[in-house]
Amino acid sequence: MSGDEKIDFKRTLDGYQARRGQFRVVDVPDLQYLMVDGHGDPNTSTAFTEAIEALYPVAYKLKFASKRSLLRDYVVPPMEGLWWAEDMAAFTTARDKSQWDWTLMLMVPDWIDQVMFTAAVEQTGAKNRPARLDDVRLQTLTEGRCVQTLHVGSFDEEADVLARLHQEFIPGHGLRLTGTHHEIYLSDFRKVAPDKRRTILRQPITSES
Repeated sequence: MSGDEKIDFKRTLDGYQARRGQFRVVDVPDLQYLMVDGHGDPNTSTAFTEAIEALYPVAYKLKFASKRSLLRDYVVPPMEGLWWAEDMAAFTTARDKSQWDWTLMLMVPDWIDQVMFTAAVEQTGAKNRPARLDDVRLQTLTEGRCVQTLHVGSFDEEADVLARLHQEFIPGHGLRLTGTHHEIYLSDFRKVAPDKRRTILRQPITSES
């Protein structure tokens, strides 16, 4: 590609496509991400805020390095998150956020390698070092077959959608849950009002055996 072309993965990857009110089965390829783990209520957890503050600088260092050195430019994809708890009812019924574990993620293209990642982390730490920079890792996520939908509204309103997904659509189609609940934040939740947030809700699945 020429140096002035910019890839927008939200447009080119099927996994970033979803419609409100529609559960759709998708086959997600292996993708690599910048990741940071944490635990607790994202609304009150310092670790959650610090994870975001560590991920974005590294992501943009990689974007600019790719454009400069490889002549391959791209739009930094939206923030994503994996969410789980020992009792998964914490998501669909009790919504006890203090019990949640999470991994925040930013997808990076497959041409980004460990050498580029290490350099980006070092550059990020050279000035105004983020508190959780040492927790950022580059890792490939394998999800395979998933079902997903678009949720519009606040995160607290996800419970009904997830209940239909987990208790009706998945078992009703001879499927079962596997892997980890995945959210893709098409809207920047730091800037967009709760009732206007657009979030892809994804659940890896497998056939009942």
